Amino acid sequence: MTFRARIKRDWRFLRGLNRTLGRVKSIARESPNLICDDLQAAVERWRERPAMTFEGRTVTYAELDGMANRYAHWAIGLNLRRGQTVALFMPNRLEYFAVWYGLSKVGVVTALINNQLSGPPLAHCLNLSGAAHVIVDAETSPVFETVRQRLDRPMHEWVLGPAHGDQRDLVQALKSCSQLPPDRAVREDMTAADTALLIYTSGTTGMPKAARVTHMRAQLYMRGFAGATGARLSDRIYVTLPLYHATGGLCALGAALLNGGSVVLRRKFSASHFWSDVVAEGCTMFVYIGELCRYLVNHEPGPDETAHKIRLAFGNGLRPDIWPVMKQRFRIPDILEFYGSTEGNVSLFNFDGKEGAIGRAPKWLRKRFNIRLIQFDVDREEVIRGPSGLCVECGPGQVGQCVGKISGEARTEYTGYLDRQASEKKILRDVFERGDAWFATGDLMRMDAEGYLYFVDRIGDTFRWKGENVSTTEVAERLQAFEGVAQATVYGVPVEGADGRAGMAALVTEGPFDAKAFSAHVAQELPSYAQPLFIRVLPAMDTTGTFKIRKMDLVADGYDPAKVRGPLFFHDPKRGYVRVTKLVYEKITTGAVKL
Repeated sequence: MTFRARIKRDWRFLRGLNRTLGRVKSIARESPNLICDDLQAAVERWRERPAMTFEGRTVTYAELDGMANRYAHWAIGLNLRRGQTVALFMPNRLEYFAVWYGLSKVGVVTALINNQLSGPPLAHCLNLSGAAHVIVDAETSPVFETVRQRLDRPMHEWVLGPAHGDQRDLVQALKSCSQLPPDRAVREDMTAADTALLIYTSGTTGMPKAARVTHMRAQLYMRGFAGATGARLSDRIYVTLPLYHATGGLCALGAALLNGGSVVLRRKFSASHFWSDVVAEGCTMFVYIGELCRYLVNHEPGPDETAHKIRLAFGNGLRPDIWPVMKQRFRIPDILEFYGSTEGNVSLFNFDGKEGAIGRAPKWLRKRFNIRLIQFDVDREEVIRGPSGLCVECGPGQVGQCVGKISGEARTEYTGYLDRQASEKKILRDVFERGDAWFATGDLMRMDAEGYLYFVDRIGDTFRWKGENVSTTEVAERLQAFEGVAQATVYGVPVEGADGRAGMAALVTEGPFDAKAFSAHVAQELPSYAQPLFIRVLPAMDTTGTFKIRKMDLVADGYDPAKVRGPLFFHDPKRGYVRVTKLVYEKITTGAVKL
């Protein structure tokens, strides 16, 4: 890179960083200014501007605030007090944001429940919230009814739609509630350190955990992205991600609403309608997670995909192989990739658009970042400590766990989960000096000499085979490069008598699976230790509402043909991938086949 290009890159990075930090520097845990105050200020400034569009209806900032105020007065009428919780179990719709914004005005916490849940996971999340009231609509009400008997305590069900039996009609109740802001005295003595929301983890490796999102943390999300994206009054941000998730519900909404822009909200993502919607609504930005982009790239081309006005796409989890395709095929001028977690204190932005990187923390700005990479033993799943008992920092190119130093500042505070034990498990102590505390992200990364960070894998997903560490993420990327593989996920499975875990991949294919050609691809693209020993073909992946693949059941099935439905293959050293029959399975499990 030339000196001039380096200066241009660094200037772009610094501009984005300063724009972001400028919006969050005044946030403090002891401040009486809450997230609802930030939003109220936006309302007062842009009252008559369009704030949100959903299914043909557009509301102004003033109208959205009026909706929120009705929910605030509804809570007052129920004698709900500061710190008490209301569960919100609905899909994306116009009222969703208004509910929690309104409840925050009176100090009531909103538990954002994944509307894709049902059965035990749904009951678990509702019980964990401690709420005595739940808000549902016509779509989620029947699902809630199925778990009533599993709840630890009675819960009043308020329906935005027709109510039956002992259900309560929320539409009717709101008609008698004022549209004027509630008296600020109802949240007197509250500070930004108080809880505003409960946002749940995806539950891909167990039951979801409830992350405690304070007003301060909500401000960091919303203000941070208002700065990072550089959104303007003229921007219209297309949001198809679920609002129960921080990326869609806080990051995207903050970018629009704290800058006078507008949100174009959809009930759910559709690859078929994505670009036609974006063009019809005149959207200038959209928010993504990695799988959303993969669905777009795999979808058949259409005229609208280049007829849009998009100037920025922002989100997280964009795969390195998908990144250039997104930019070139869809003609997207800029992509802003970021890294963060709902419960953690580590935030990264890739302001200068380095393809494949999740962010940058250059040495010359080291003191402004609380982020470090420390050496990690994948076999034992524990950090490596030196003779002093302290952790060992990674050098350029080394893979290690990303950790974030915990302090009292807004950007580095760790609020954790409702479950104190779960929160404590995420804290590492005595990392670089005695008595310090760092948040363990659970993510393996590597950093290059210029400070760019690259995601490698989740701890627990990376496994060891033939004495080598295998990154499931990197292997999946290479498998998906094979023509006909629409989706791939990789995981380790135990094999009797073998050290470590053998690689196994689940594939979703377009058309028949060509085992012979796939064997040749794998042999060419991957070293022997990283080549999956087992392959299973699925009609579709079981995913969460935010498109994360649920691996638990896949790992539990393993490579047992009695448990696995559909085509199952074993990598024979001489013949490539062959079908796993009962006889082949017995040979593997008895050690008759050498791995």
